[in-house]
Amino acid sequence: MKTTLGKQETQLLAYLQLRKQQTVRTGELIGPLQLNPDQERKLLSRMARGGLIARVRNGLYLVPAQLPLGGAWSPDEILALNTLMEDRAGRYQICGPNAFNRYGFDEQIPTRIYAYNNRISGERTIGAVGLTLIKVADDRLGETEEVRSPEGRRAVYSARVRTLVDAVYDWSRFNSLPRAYGWIRGELAAGRVSAGELTRVTLRYGDKGTIRRIGLLLERQGAAVSLLRKLEGALAPSTGLIPWIPGKPKRGTISRRWGVVANEEA
Repeated sequence: MKTTLGKQETQLLAYLQLRKQQTVRTGELIGPLQLNPDQERKLLSRMARGGLIARVRNGLYLVPAQLPLGGAWSPDEILALNTLMEDRAGRYQICGPNAFNRYGFDEQIPTRIYAYNNRISGERTIGAVGLTLIKVADDRLGETEEVRSPEGRRAVYSARVRTLVDAVYDWSRFNSLPRAYGWIRGELAAGRVSAGELTRVTLRYGDKGTIRRIGLLLERQGAAVSLLRKLEGALAPSTGLIPWIPGKPKRGTISRRWGVVANEEA
């Protein structure tokens, strides 16, 4: 961690902050700071290692809006994610544990940002921000809401009902079953989501396993016959069975209608 600024570091930060520029790309400083390419590369690398700026990718860095008073600087989570996605001309929506916490399903505050997106897959670190990026097809992005961070930045989250469906669909990634069933029951009882909304979003963004599990849940909750038929209509006839709670033995009451083994007590 670099705690003092040299002449070149001070010049770089002052130049960019005067221009109200929060990102810098390789090559942009050669003329203004009278550096050659090697000097510029070493300066940016040195400042990133010292925690004065944050590397987004090779050749792209985030810069603090004000001169740091000491210690390391890191962008906030939304700035880091937005910058990465804008650089790749991509779309994203924050999902999984972050959305679970946002809507009050889970009190645990995630230490990483989870985001479905249409450009990048894998783990990234920008400053002190950890990102888990889940690449999906364009048509799997949607059913979102936009919010503003405390700093006024635009952030895109999966909407409440989409988050519930994803908790069933992406259960293995988010470790969200059987907890998601309780969340859905609670949201239906409180009127924050409707059985119709849940059916629509399940058909749009769920897979066969998601449709089966949510179909059984809605049947148990006394949903309208018309909604259950819509879900049934999306399923091809099958003799295969899936567990209500993945990871537990498939022992319990069998719902032939949905092809699910109700293995709560297994």
